[in-house]
Amino acid sequence: MRFVIITGLSGAGKTQAIRCLEDLGYFCVDNLPATLIPKFAEACYQTDGKIDKIALVIDIRGGKFFDNLFESLNYLKEQNFNYEILFLDAKDETLIKRFKESRRKHPLAPEGRILNGITMERNRLKELKDRANNIIDTTKLSTRELRDKLTSIYSEEGQVENELMITVLSFGFKYGIPVDSDLVFDVRFITNPFYIPELKPFSGNDKPVRDYVFSFEETRTFVDKLENMAEFLIPHYLKEGKRQLIISIGCTGGRHRSVAIANEVYERLKSRGHKVTIDHRDIDEDINKGGLKL
Repeated sequence: MRFVIITGLSGAGKTQAIRCLEDLGYFCVDNLPATLIPKFAEACYQTDGKIDKIALVIDIRGGKFFDNLFESLNYLKEQNFNYEILFLDAKDETLIKRFKESRRKHPLAPEGRILNGITMERNRLKELKDRANNIIDTTKLSTRELRDKLTSIYSEEGQVENELMITVLSFGFKYGIPVDSDLVFDVRFITNPFYIPELKPFSGNDKPVRDYVFSFEETRTFVDKLENMAEFLIPHYLKEGKRQLIISIGCTGGRHRSVAIANEVYERLKSRGHKVTIDHRDIDEDINKGGLKL
């Protein structure tokens, strides 16, 4: 049985998530009081496999009932009921924008500033986020992109029991570290192609930039060591029940060095038979914000 608890920040996409899992054949319940989780789990496990995929949305809307969540989770663990936690997050400014567009009040600040409610909610959810098996940052995700990520993790075709879904993500430090990162690597120690006029217009997806980045011995050594570390960590993550690994590689703007190196790491992990995807989060940010003239 696959038992998924969906939680996270208000406005981060939990409604879209549970709709997606429902489409994938999960028996879904939204806003179940945390105190009822043990009884609900017991009932599902007694169906002799007739209900084998379950998703619950549990969040601060539960009010005082939410405070019983960890007691319920501990009970599930004691009874050997396997479960996993999906945590949805997003940047404060994105959450504020979503609340304003929907004209909804934040559940923790119905009469006050939305930001205050978000801050209180982050504090209350910190421990739960630390326990999460999968964390998805929806800041820059469209509804379709979120569905694609969820499908890759939770569909029967997208992931088997003993398989880890790996995302290699390039980003720019000046646009913030991805909040769903498991491993973060800083490649700003490599000479920046941005300051070479003939390379500046290109990205790390282009051969001239890639050749330049990998012309340095330190780049090749770094990627070798990163690959070895990933190969060491992956079986240990699997042993602990982790289903998704996000390896984030950052440079200043997320267009040149991090992209070239992320591509190489992706190709190496793929060649070793791992299920891996590539995502260049900030590759066009400098262009969109007028910082790079082509």
